[in-house]
Amino acid sequence: MSSGISIGVVGGGAATVCLIDALARSEGDPGGITVFEPSPHLWRGRAYQVDTETLRVNAPPDDMSVRAGDPGHFERWLETRDRVAGVRRDVDRMSGSRFAPRPVYGAYLEESAYAALAELRRKGWRVDIIGEAVTSAARLPDQVVLRTGPGSSRAFDYAVLSVGGDSPKDVYGLGGTPGFVGDPYPVSGSLGDIGEDEHVAVIGSGLTAVDIVLSLASRGHQGPISLLSRRGVLPGVRQRPIHVELRHLTPHRLRGTARGRRELAIEDVAAVMRAEFRDAGADLDAVIHEIIRVDLEDPVDRLRRQIDEVDSPRTGLRILQRAVPETGPDVWPVLREAEKIQVLRAHYRTIMSLCCPMPPGSAAVLLELVEAGQLEMFSGLLDVTPSEGSGFDVLAADGTAFRADRVISAVNAAEGRIPAGAMSLVTSLIRARAASRHPHGGLQLARATSRLTSNGRPDPRLYGLGNIAAGALFFTFGIPSLVDRSQDIVTAILEHSATVQAARGEAEPVAA
Repeated sequence: MSSGISIGVVGGGAATVCLIDALARSEGDPGGITVFEPSPHLWRGRAYQVDTETLRVNAPPDDMSVRAGDPGHFERWLETRDRVAGVRRDVDRMSGSRFAPRPVYGAYLEESAYAALAELRRKGWRVDIIGEAVTSAARLPDQVVLRTGPGSSRAFDYAVLSVGGDSPKDVYGLGGTPGFVGDPYPVSGSLGDIGEDEHVAVIGSGLTAVDIVLSLASRGHQGPISLLSRRGVLPGVRQRPIHVELRHLTPHRLRGTARGRRELAIEDVAAVMRAEFRDAGADLDAVIHEIIRVDLEDPVDRLRRQIDEVDSPRTGLRILQRAVPETGPDVWPVLREAEKIQVLRAHYRTIMSLCCPMPPGSAAVLLELVEAGQLEMFSGLLDVTPSEGSGFDVLAADGTAFRADRVISAVNAAEGRIPAGAMSLVTSLIRARAASRHPHGGLQLARATSRLTSNGRPDPRLYGLGNIAAGALFFTFGIPSLVDRSQDIVTAILEHSATVQAARGEAEPVAA
């Protein structure tokens, strides 16, 4: 049994796979790692469980690698799979990029996790997987105790909260109503009994809503499909990849700009952005216009226009899509509070729609369904209520009203919302003053290390990874962001452990 550090990880989804891989490639002395995950979707999470291969990831392989410094890791895994299967699939016909089925990416996560755990064992680490939920925690002077039930607890030197996101919100209180689907995943099960001629209303217009529409279409659904949302903002359409190397909008440059200053103004960030776009020969005004006019442009017109711009040589949106996940977590903590609120209220959903775009092929299917008269998009949604007898009555702000046979929720949980399954754990940490809520969601944590903070003091024993850090770091859920934060956490843990060990060595008495 190893006698080194012990790490407890709460949650076993994609973020934890990134963390385990980073730990397996580190140079620290062997210790022990325990992962707590009660769901049957170990390593896959909600998004990548076994399901229909109609569902696709929305990024090319080099943005989906779980390995730090190795963007080709997933691509090589896919190529190996292709050789075994004897066929290469999943190439988007419009952009030439490859967008793997989500269940296939889930298999990659599984294999990557088990390969990393095997490497840890080879190095002498003890590995445990506990299929239980952590219900509370206690902070001791040099340890964190994680409890999974009455009388069941384990103490660790370090704990990482990697609890993922919450399930869709039931905005209109339809839970339990016949014909209502509260959580569409896996779609192979949730859509199975929908009649091919039924009118299906989907609440939401993001990537989950796109998944549902594409799944219905692939099943040969003939009835009308309505996308219902308050703003009618679809995900942007991913353009053909062009390599973009950031020169100014880098974490290092922004940290330099913020050095010695308590806060940055939006004008400070804008100056760096202008320098980035100027040196790249890109049009910043065009990107600003894209963000501003999203509520002024008809959703179908926007969809058609963005499909036409898949091969655009202009790099502005590509710079934005690179800078937000890469530099956003460094800029956000030092931005003035009033300006954070303004960004969240006015532009957050739009920025996310542009920075988390859908594959062009998916967009083309949506447009085909619209032009065939099968798919309609409604913004200004006011209410959805059960009809007398069966079905649902839908009401939009412009007075549009219709009846749907089925309603499926594709409303994403608010970013940074504590998942219901982790609420008791988080509450116990807050009550013990070992963590604190962030006003914009999730928990407070330190930018450089992802350590949880309370009263402004980072705790070297407690860490947050993924959605739970959304309020503190703005962009936390893309795989590249998870990889970066995982590397930060592993580095912080090993450096702290080395410091503790050195201090203990110095404190030992010298033999006479």
